[in-house]
Amino acid sequence: MKKMTITLMMLFSLVNVNAQNEKNLFPRTITVTGSAEMEIVPDEIYVQVDLKEYDKKGQGKVSIDRIKQDFLRSVKSLGIPDTLVSIAAFDALNSNPWLRKKHKKEELYATISYQVKVSDSKQLDQLVDLLDDNATENFFIQRTATSRMEELRKKLKIDAIKAAKDKAVYLAEAINEKPGVAVTINEPVEYYTPYMYNMKASNMQLANQAPEDGSPVSFKKIKMKYDVTVVFQLL
Repeated sequence: MKKMTITLMMLFSLVNVNAQNEKNLFPRTITVTGSAEMEIVPDEIYVQVDLKEYDKKGQGKVSIDRIKQDFLRSVKSLGIPDTLVSIAAFDALNSNPWLRKKHKKEELYATISYQVKVSDSKQLDQLVDLLDDNATENFFIQRTATSRMEELRKKLKIDAIKAAKDKAVYLAEAINEKPGVAVTINEPVEYYTPYMYNMKASNMQLANQAPEDGSPVSFKKIKMKYDVTVVFQLL
């Protein structure tokens, strides 16, 4: 029993020594942060268009089917493929007898919302010009993005780590030291601020925003930033 106790104590001592050695593998380190940021012109603009049935003088109600056909035809004429157009919402209120009773109407007006992705402000202006003012209940830009997102993310992460290394060099030189190997590198934290729109705009409102020279309204740039923390060995 005594022999076993001594053996266990020796094993514990060896484990403790190894743990201390691992802990003190890099006894002298420097911890720095690096940042990289970029502003990008968006090339993906997501627009939502809300359409609604309406009464046309002398013709009665213009059906949602006709409004849909006219809208999709207009979008197609701009060269926007079907894959960039999707239904965001559809409400055929006519089928709800409770709502008809509540509003005391024989029928209500159906609505449909489309999401359309355009590539720039020029294409957006062309879409606005083709909208039916009577059928268009609401029009707004949901968000903007860039098709190069993954490529830019990778580049900025690398730039952030390089910035951390540069900082480690001049900080260590201030005390006559040099940075060695990287002990730890944390995954860079992303600060992504896409330009989110919460405005409602009619054709006339957008037209009033255009510059006097007739050039298209430019979109606010997307800002991307990465911060990374790196621990370097001091030599």
